Amino acid sequence: MRRAESAPGGARESAANRPTVGLLGLGHLGSAMARRFAAEGFRLVVYNRTADRARELAERLGVTAAGTPAELAGSVDVVLTIVSDDDAVTALYRSPGGLLEGLSERTVAADMSTVLPETLRALEADIRATGAGVLDAPVSGSVALVESGGLTIMVGGEAVDLERARPALEGLGSRIFHLGPLGSGATMKLAVNNVIFGLNGALAESLVLAERAGMPREVAYDVFAASAVGAPYVQYKRAAFVEPDATPPGFTIGLAEKDLRLISTLAERVGARLPQAATNLALLQDAAAGLGADADFSAVARMLRDDPGRRDRD
Repeated sequence: MRRAESAPGGARESAANRPTVGLLGLGHLGSAMARRFAAEGFRLVVYNRTADRARELAERLGVTAAGTPAELAGSVDVVLTIVSDDDAVTALYRSPGGLLEGLSERTVAADMSTVLPETLRALEADIRATGAGVLDAPVSGSVALVESGGLTIMVGGEAVDLERARPALEGLGSRIFHLGPLGSGATMKLAVNNVIFGLNGALAESLVLAERAGMPREVAYDVFAASAVGAPYVQYKRAAFVEPDATPPGFTIGLAEKDLRLISTLAERVGARLPQAATNLALLQDAAAGLGADADFSAVARMLRDDPGRRDRD
């Protein structure tokens, strides 16, 4: 199994030699990716299930909006999908007018969503039957890291397909890890997210602890960020934790809960015991019940701050 990393500063293809990129899914990260590709001068075609969102973004960026996934796939070299869940990925390929109707030997399709490893594996034979290559290439990072081209990208699939897609992926990520066969990227993304959810819960608890013991919230947070626990997540989530009322949601409780269910499913299938993940899932379920699934998942701190004993009383 080959493991490789691309670091910043490598040779980049000239604009004339860059592939045409098709991007499907224009949520927070997808929209940021579109802005990044446009700013970097890539030829870009976008698609979103809500067509108005795709048209409006395309007009702002001066790129093309496709009417169907098949139309997009037939006009690009690299197809990138980043949608909410496994069913949405499958629908992009298999629905009428889907990607399978437009892919060809010209194209490499890479899914960047957070899904189970078998989701792309179940599509692989049909994708390859079109002549296209296929990768799973989920990412770790924030909207700010998308905009700076600083994502970490975890790739599963054939090396030849990665090399064809690499110029597009390098537009988004400063580090690209080739982890092994198809599904390896999805596996690693779930493992990374399991750490993130543990860090999110611990950060929320510790921030509330410091506040209740008399420390100003922003001071406590800045100490965390400067300490041994100051991971990139802690750095880029400062506004969400310190000024929650003034910060729009980035990654929602609902999506975090979905990811933790995927993590639990994968753990069951491979025989891994994850007690911390079970605790984090229960915490997020409490937060969803009290604050709604659309709140940012850092709002766990708000739940603990407002009603620290509720779980004990239930």
